Amino acid sequence: MANDKRADAGLPGGKKRSYGIWIVLVVLVAGGGLWWRHHVQAAAAAADTGGGGGAGAGGGKHGGKFQMTGPMPVQVQPVVSGDLKVYVNGLGTVTPANSITLHTRVSGELKNLYFTEGQTVKAGQVLALVDPRPYEVQLTQAAGQLAKDQAALDDARIDQKRYQGLLDQKSIASQQVDTQNALVHQDEGAVKVDQGAVASAKLNLVYTRVDTSVGGVVGLRQVDIGNVVNPSDTNGIVVINQVQPIYVLFTIPEDNVPGVASSLHQGQTLAVDAWDRDDKNKIAGGKLLSIDNQIDTATGTLRIRAVFDNKDGTLFPNQFVNAHLLLETRHNVPLIPSAAVQRGSTGTFVFVVDDTQHVSVQPITIGPVDGDNVQVLTGLQPGQTVVTDGADKLKDGSKVSVITPQSLTALSAGKKGGKHGNGQHHHHQDAAQ
Repeated sequence: MANDKRADAGLPGGKKRSYGIWIVLVVLVAGGGLWWRHHVQAAAAAADTGGGGGAGAGGGKHGGKFQMTGPMPVQVQPVVSGDLKVYVNGLGTVTPANSITLHTRVSGELKNLYFTEGQTVKAGQVLALVDPRPYEVQLTQAAGQLAKDQAALDDARIDQKRYQGLLDQKSIASQQVDTQNALVHQDEGAVKVDQGAVASAKLNLVYTRVDTSVGGVVGLRQVDIGNVVNPSDTNGIVVINQVQPIYVLFTIPEDNVPGVASSLHQGQTLAVDAWDRDDKNKIAGGKLLSIDNQIDTATGTLRIRAVFDNKDGTLFPNQFVNAHLLLETRHNVPLIPSAAVQRGSTGTFVFVVDDTQHVSVQPITIGPVDGDNVQVLTGLQPGQTVVTDGADKLKDGSKVSVITPQSLTALSAGKKGGKHGNGQHHHHQDAAQ
């Protein structure tokens, strides 16, 4: 009982010691937290001011990102006065000046071909031979019939002359003379028919030698030697395309039709250039030949035909090209690079650099574009300087530093190197932790 009383008597004292220990632990944890927060804030402040291994003068690390605090590096170009070519562009297809499918005009066995596929042939050149023997026989028959009827005509004319003499002597009736005259006219008609048959047979004999009416490039043959050919064959013998000169058929928007039609009617020669499918390389140069007589209401475009001499054979029938029609050349107009033009909610504008290396926003109105050059209709004058690269972070009144393209490349490389170094640094910290 004595021991139990001593144990109960010690309980209040034990509880007091436990409460004291917990109070000490709480104070220590709170003090450590305050010390850690103060240490982190001091380190961050040192990093923001460029100390403690920061980014150095003109820049720092904020939230792990590189920030420019000095003038923004930009590239500039002056507004110049020059000539601008105004083009009307359209999608076009190369078409041969003439395209024929070579057919035979008589039926028969194809005996020979006098061309090789892909060969260039001239107008009037014989390209195929149909078996001529049946037509030689027809000519012989027609000639024989002509000779027979000619002899009958000669005999009738002799009798006609004899009967006329007897009529003059009143030895025969006039009716007999009239009958003989009719017989002569009948024989003359038969002779004319025979002469036509002979001419037809001769013509068919000529047609057995199949020639071309236009020069050009021969395609792949459609029939082999030994087959029987007919004028009604759909594919014919071969297709011939005239490619020198050659045409390009393309369309232009109806808004450009008045200018093109006016120039054409005034006798002006409008140049047309053919560019490749990617519109990057010029293939050939030609001139406008003719325009269609109506606008396609479905597309709102007008068909136009240009002609090219195609001496080097760079244009090929059915080839797709981008046609550039030179409508006019504007002389001594303000020009700026296309890269200088910025677009916003209020329209097009540029950043103009003044003598103090500050930029100002200048609204402009632009005209036609020729490659990298843009005509400025209003807003700029030759001699002013505009920003062509680095305008994405500029605003009205920004301070800039004009640099060359080589300097900008080096600066970009330095930024990338700094970012990579920071990344490695953090990686080592994580590994140490």
